[in-house]
Amino acid sequence: MHRLFVALRPPPPIRTALATVMEALPGARWQDDDQLHVTVRFLGDVDRHQAEDVAATLANIAAPAPVVRIDGVGTFDRRGIVDTLWAKVVPGEALAALHRKVDQALGRAGVAPDPRRYLPHVTLARFGRHSADPAAIARWVAEHAGLATPAFALPHLILYESHLSADGARYEPVARWPLA
Repeated sequence: MHRLFVALRPPPPIRTALATVMEALPGARWQDDDQLHVTVRFLGDVDRHQAEDVAATLANIAAPAPVVRIDGVGTFDRRGIVDTLWAKVVPGEALAALHRKVDQALGRAGVAPDPRRYLPHVTLARFGRHSADPAAIARWVAEHAGLATPAFALPHLILYESHLSADGARYEPVARWPLA
């Protein structure tokens, strides 16, 4: 089985800007440079044949390269406990349109539609089940609420395979297609 997702990769200066806010925070497992991306669509586990179908259908997507910027930070939680810190990517309309286009293409490859609401972001850190300090996280979010970058283009759609281990996830680019 292959654990796949479709993403866009911010350029090096943006990834460097994101790294500047990755500082001491109890329990945070910060993403490294190779992990910084904007997920367009998470697929999960697919077999080899479906992975080939996915790559073939994604190769046919024609879409403009989104021009976006980073504008603030936020958190995701699970059952009231913060498990993720992220940087917000705006404007979301172009990314949402690309998400819909990718979702439709994946449907032709036999992948079920994504039932979740799409929120463009770059994951910065993850927390273990009981390692998040709510007060420290709230301070971090308040300190970095003004995180912002100049506009930048996301010129390539990338299919990644995620390899999970005890040390965290490692992302391997499998295929890459230019956006117009």
